[in-house]
Amino acid sequence: MNINWVRQQFPVFNQEKHNMVFMDNAGGSQTVGLAIDAITEYLTHYDVQLGASYATSEKASEKLNQATQNIQTYLNAAHLEEVIVGPSSTALVRILSLCLAQQWQAGDEVIITDVDHEANRAAWLELQKQGIVIRQWRINPGTLELKTNELLALMSKNTKLVCFTHVSNILGSINPIKQWTELVHEQGAIVCVDGVAYAPHRLLDVQDWDVDFYFFSTYKTFGPHQAVLYGKRYILESLPSFNHDFIQTSPYKFQPGNVNYELCYAMGEVVQYLCDLGADQTDTEINRNNLTQAYQQIAEYEASLLQPLLDYLNSKPQIKIIGNAQSNPNQRVATLSFVHETIDSKTIVEQVDPHQIGIRFGDFYAVKLIDHLGLRNKQGVVRVSLAHYNTIEDIDKLIKVIETII
Repeated sequence: MNINWVRQQFPVFNQEKHNMVFMDNAGGSQTVGLAIDAITEYLTHYDVQLGASYATSEKASEKLNQATQNIQTYLNAAHLEEVIVGPSSTALVRILSLCLAQQWQAGDEVIITDVDHEANRAAWLELQKQGIVIRQWRINPGTLELKTNELLALMSKNTKLVCFTHVSNILGSINPIKQWTELVHEQGAIVCVDGVAYAPHRLLDVQDWDVDFYFFSTYKTFGPHQAVLYGKRYILESLPSFNHDFIQTSPYKFQPGNVNYELCYAMGEVVQYLCDLGADQTDTEINRNNLTQAYQQIAEYEASLLQPLLDYLNSKPQIKIIGNAQSNPNQRVATLSFVHETIDSKTIVEQVDPHQIGIRFGDFYAVKLIDHLGLRNKQGVVRVSLAHYNTIEDIDKLIKVIETII
């Protein structure tokens, strides 16, 4: 991967006095220049309401439709109506839960995990108020994995939905969601998958995985602060509207007040950037082949960044890596968490801060996972989350700083 070209595409790295190292990318990535320019372009030239017959409105509608098509390609969704854009993953899942719950009865069951971010837990737990039974699929504390046989043991004829994460935002491990989805479907239920921690690092393919619902946050995939929810068209068509009663078509019935136009337009340009990366040229065609090439580069490059950091941490007996301690791109992404045996995570991060390195401590809204692992008294974990614009020099700088602390 051409790291110099990559960093040139992000304005933050091209400022004269820039010297900040961003390693809190799982909390929010930097925004690519094409997306920033797109926001300005939209607000300058197309800042009108959609659906009117005059020329600017028609052009604005055309621009938004193209951006949504780009996101459809990014997801590999079969239909444009399956792409729902909203303000955040948390908000979109909440909307989905309220719509699905109107079709369920007291005694129906939903399975959630203790690994997930609260975005894929809280909305479903709220449904207990109407008699929905919530079952918990718990992580194995020894292997730090969700065991498939334990999922099957939790399922019953009343199971309507199973919710799980593609990648834990603490552990960084890639879960076998295609296998799990197939098993859930065999039992007559559907799935809702949190792809927030996966999407910045690997290519999405909702058709291949056969998932029913899948969501990710665009502000963690090099774009502005919003989110995308994919849903299978036939399921979305069957759900009640969350919008005005007269709006019964997808995605509009799940987008009250419509989308944020300029941010949706910007996300279309993030897909353009990724295709440019894959094709090694600018303004290239938006297609799956270019996206595949881009994410192959990203996976290999990020694994090469993660390896020396893992090697260093593995050499320190006082440090415990929380999750897979090997940099295998088939098993994990470049999100790494650790704890120190005597120094709490808050203290470590606060001593890193003055060196203009952005890392973070805490539970990262994976509240139950931190509690289940007994790490609350450690102030959670220290998390280093890399993106493909990080450099080996960033890693070296972090290692040198940590060495002075521990």
